[in-house]
Amino acid sequence: MERIQYRTTMRINTVKKALKEGKLQVGCSLSQIRSTEVATILGKAGFDWTFLDGEHGRAGVETLADLSRAATAAGLCPIVRVADIQYALIARSLDCGAQGILLPRVETRELLERAVSWVKFPPVGERGFGMGPAHIEWERATIPQMIAHFNENTMVVLQIESQLAVDRRDDLLSVPGIDAVMIGPADLSLSLGVPGEFEHPKMVETIELVRDSCIKHGVAPGIHCRSAVLARFWKERGMKFLSTGSEATFLFDKASEIVAALKS
Repeated sequence: MERIQYRTTMRINTVKKALKEGKLQVGCSLSQIRSTEVATILGKAGFDWTFLDGEHGRAGVETLADLSRAATAAGLCPIVRVADIQYALIARSLDCGAQGILLPRVETRELLERAVSWVKFPPVGERGFGMGPAHIEWERATIPQMIAHFNENTMVVLQIESQLAVDRRDDLLSVPGIDAVMIGPADLSLSLGVPGEFEHPKMVETIELVRDSCIKHGVAPGIHCRSAVLARFWKERGMKFLSTGSEATFLFDKASEIVAALKS
């Protein structure tokens, strides 16, 4: 039987493409407000990507699916931070429509290699195929075309957030398939013995070590910051996968600003 060939225009992961070109990509956390309108607003505001927080956030699998679809429609790349490095959490997040996976608390090469294999379909990895027309906006495509497309366009982001991970950074970053790093300053500051002191010289020096190793291995360096001021500090120091704030803090900060201005 003759194999059907389709010409498709499946969605390109613009964040992954831009990072390969050395361009800055700005993101934020989406973790508390379980509304698709929030994902739409963040996309329309101009954010390039957001991480849907399955580790510390409140969203279940149905919410992750709804938020991923709304984000994608708004031009916002949804990346799910999984609660743990498990096949079911990684594969199901991707089946829900995530365009990438953020891997927290990884400190060994073996675990990282396993996690990357769960993101990719064979022959590159071990992810089970459960894709359907909804994953490609109801275009026509063969299974080989879909596999090639998603293997190329799905992001893998490593979170570095401990002294041990920093010490092993070159071994971790040499694992094939890592697109970006997002340093987690809160846990890293705890690990370094300077909790919450994000501008402490020890923190700055350690983060710069990770940034330099990222550049050496061709991985986009990044960090999540709690303020735009700190994010700008790291932007000026070469971070390309840059995240600041969350949907809840954006709302609270702006509301507080307006109330203070009217009551002063």
